[in-house]
Amino acid sequence: MSEAGSPRPGTRDDGTHDDDASLAEFGYKPELKRTLGNFHTFAAGISYISILTGTFQLFYFGISHGGPAYWWSWPMVFCGQLMVALCFCELAARYPVAGSIYNWAKRMGGPHIGWLGGWMMLTATMVSLAAVALAYQVTLPQISSWFQLIGNGSGRTDAAANAVLLGSILILFTTLVNAFGVKLMARINSAGVAIELIAAIVLIVLLAAHITRGPSAVTETFGLGAGQSLGYFGAFLTASLASAYVMYGFDTASSLGEESKDPGRNAPRAILRALVASFLIGGLILLFALLAVPDLHAKELSVDGLQYVVLSTLGSTVGQIVLWCVVIAITVCELAVHTAGIRLAFAMARDNNLPAASLLAKVSPRFQTPVLPAIVIGLVAVAILLINVNQPQIFSVITSIAIIMIYLAYLMVTVPMLIQRLRGRWTPAEGTFSLGRFGLPVNILAVLWGLAMSLNLAWPRAAVYNATGPQHWYLRWGAFLFIGIVAGGGFLYYWFVQRKRTGVLEGHAAGS
Repeated sequence: MSEAGSPRPGTRDDGTHDDDASLAEFGYKPELKRTLGNFHTFAAGISYISILTGTFQLFYFGISHGGPAYWWSWPMVFCGQLMVALCFCELAARYPVAGSIYNWAKRMGGPHIGWLGGWMMLTATMVSLAAVALAYQVTLPQISSWFQLIGNGSGRTDAAANAVLLGSILILFTTLVNAFGVKLMARINSAGVAIELIAAIVLIVLLAAHITRGPSAVTETFGLGAGQSLGYFGAFLTASLASAYVMYGFDTASSLGEESKDPGRNAPRAILRALVASFLIGGLILLFALLAVPDLHAKELSVDGLQYVVLSTLGSTVGQIVLWCVVIAITVCELAVHTAGIRLAFAMARDNNLPAASLLAKVSPRFQTPVLPAIVIGLVAVAILLINVNQPQIFSVITSIAIIMIYLAYLMVTVPMLIQRLRGRWTPAEGTFSLGRFGLPVNILAVLWGLAMSLNLAWPRAAVYNATGPQHWYLRWGAFLFIGIVAGGGFLYYWFVQRKRTGVLEGHAAGS
């Protein structure tokens, strides 16, 4: 750890910048090609967050459980995640390396915490890859019934089975793109993000032009929460999952640090820009959708969600154009999630911290990217979909578990970072991003937020984990069971097997 007053890591004596200096601190040699500029890193962060994907995928969930007033969960989640993002900005400026969550947790909390944080994030990424792929089902059949390839959509499991098929096709596409290298991925991702941002702004303008009611609409609760012990607050906490699902993944900008130019400066900016842009644009889309929809009480709102708002408000032609833009957004979001997972797997394998590490850490000399992790992560995500092929609650269950695991992985960074601050051992990089005297309170808030939201999301609600009968205790407690098995089983494997092999692989070490 650098001492206060020392030069910014990565600065040579002549004042020029060395992008690979942070790698040397971890004992790695540079292997990935630096081709990504400012917009590429920003695009990686914002495409993972993906405003259109998240808002269109879970708007129905928020409305059905919290009514229009669920909109207030959007600024609530933003404020909490901003605290986390600010901590990550300091880390991104100091350590812009691949597999950011894993390497940050390792540097802040030691090798054991690092492995657990990386393992949780890697598993969460594969579950997220499956969860995002399900968004095709929410959108494509709304464009045309031709996309309902299995059944006619009226059967109990038609939607889930069709979602698995469409999602598997999407995962195959992202696997191929990522296997062919970061340059192709960045071009597709940047083009998709540009289309998404333009479409989102146009959608805001169009919805604003069709406003039919005043802002008091976002105070409507529809009487939800009646009979619950916490009243509407309990319903609101359930509905907040719809917002929590969107605003994460901003750390992706730093996870591509070994392939970015001047990542110590660009990664923190990209993290904040991606989160703030998503909050502003997404918040306006949700607000104007609630103010513009012809019938705020329409049952389609809690079934078809924003897709219904767009088609009923803007008409079929304009609505379908917007929905095609949503499909593009889902595609680049899936691409970014897959990319982040590959970098994380590569980072852990480089430390010999995964089975078959030497194969997973191998960088293709032709494509200059790890190819095997792209294939393995894609196969696991498809397997997760297939396991849930006949599960009617597939959307809320997989989405919920993915979000909780990512929040927990973030805690594996923010908690050790807080301990380092309290011990006086944390010194931000000079000349880049620093929270200064606000670092400690921001870090405390980030930890409290992460703990509270993880518990809220994992709470054994029937509405989330067992929405359709019959009721089973193992479904209600599914988040605790699944995450407990993944975390406990994974750590036992690490402690008794992998821990003895840990160390930077020959060929990846600095000086090799």
